[in-house]
Amino acid sequence: MVAAKNIIALLLCLAPLSALGKGVYMAPEVFLAQSFAPAQPVIESLWLKDEIRDTAKKILHHAYPGLRIRYWRSSEGAERGTAWILNEIGKTRPITIGISIVDGHIERVRILEFRESRGAEVRMPFFTRQFVGLSLRPETQTLSETVDGITGATLSVRAVKRSARFALYLHQLVLADHAAVDDTAVTQP
Repeated sequence: MVAAKNIIALLLCLAPLSALGKGVYMAPEVFLAQSFAPAQPVIESLWLKDEIRDTAKKILHHAYPGLRIRYWRSSEGAERGTAWILNEIGKTRPITIGISIVDGHIERVRILEFRESRGAEVRMPFFTRQFVGLSLRPETQTLSETVDGITGATLSVRAVKRSARFALYLHQLVLADHAAVDDTAVTQP
């Protein structure tokens, strides 16, 4: 009888542990301030044309739900940096992920909000620092290096990896668009 009570008490203590990973870990404003300090970023939107939507579906394994994506870019021309705040489904709930990129390489990945009951380990620095310096292989739209998974967090790991790939792809598009605009401005009298 005493053993059964102890087992029940232990189970009641462990039950809420699955909810411990849920929460807001960083406000978007803090992420953006870290990504662009000391300068203020410029807020822009990228309209998702059919070609972009097709590539998004290949990278994310589902259609992107919006018509445009808001992003932030460095206001100073020396560093060509962008930041993306994306929501990607882990198992059933969205994970809000902040990704900053400079010159085609990931500078930082932060989990801003985690809503799943499992897999919150993806917010830990031992996982997110694996993305620093990674780029996108243009021919395959894959990450330039392997990112180690986490046992028990497979779906959350996949969500972060897909988001990183998508942000790198979008960064390339934005840089190409700005380069084309700059070339046009230079060639016109």
